[in-house]
Amino acid sequence: MANILKRFTDIMSANINALLDKAEDPAKMVDQYIRDIESDLGKVKAETAAVMAAEKKAKRDLDENTQEMETMARYAEKALVAGNEGDARVFLEKKAALNASRASLEQLYATARENAAHMKEMHDKLEKDLAQLQQRKALIHSKMAMARTQERVNQLGSGIRNAGEAMSAFDKMEEKANRMLDEAEAMAELGKKEDTAEDLMRKYDEPAAGNPEVEDELAALKAKLGL
Repeated sequence: MANILKRFTDIMSANINALLDKAEDPAKMVDQYIRDIESDLGKVKAETAAVMAAEKKAKRDLDENTQEMETMARYAEKALVAGNEGDARVFLEKKAALNASRASLEQLYATARENAAHMKEMHDKLEKDLAQLQQRKALIHSKMAMARTQERVNQLGSGIRNAGEAMSAFDKMEEKANRMLDEAEAMAELGKKEDTAEDLMRKYDEPAAGNPEVEDELAALKAKLGL
């Protein structure tokens, strides 16, 4: 019972916060705590029921003592009315014996009643504390789910930033390729030479090679046009 109470004390105090700070997965740790508490609460409930049963028995014993004393007193009266003083004395002696044990029965009942009240109060408090922990458990699970979602969002954001950096690198490479192409075309233009007079002379001196039929048709077309 002492271990059970200590567990509840630790959980309901700030001690659990220090434990949760060190836990890799607080949600799993809280789940385990809840399972332990539910098991402990079952033991407390059984103990409380036993103490309350003891209270009921002590009360029943005290009530029976009271009833027997009243019965002995009633029979003593009947015996005296009937003129049997000896019988009345027997009944009164029995009543005295019952009265002698009454103080002990009253003390047993008072103790049992106090124990039952204490156990019932503790049981009710533990049930209330467990309900609070259940609420905190749900909140911790929600926060853990939110944290995991935020972590995934951060990872996606990092991936997008990396893709942006890759696009930027490709832009730079494309710009460099364009610059190299422009430089190559410029060099090609610089390498071109103007035709010299000799080149042009060879152009006009060399007979035009081609199909004779085409050449005849070309000559006829020129004559028609007056060229």
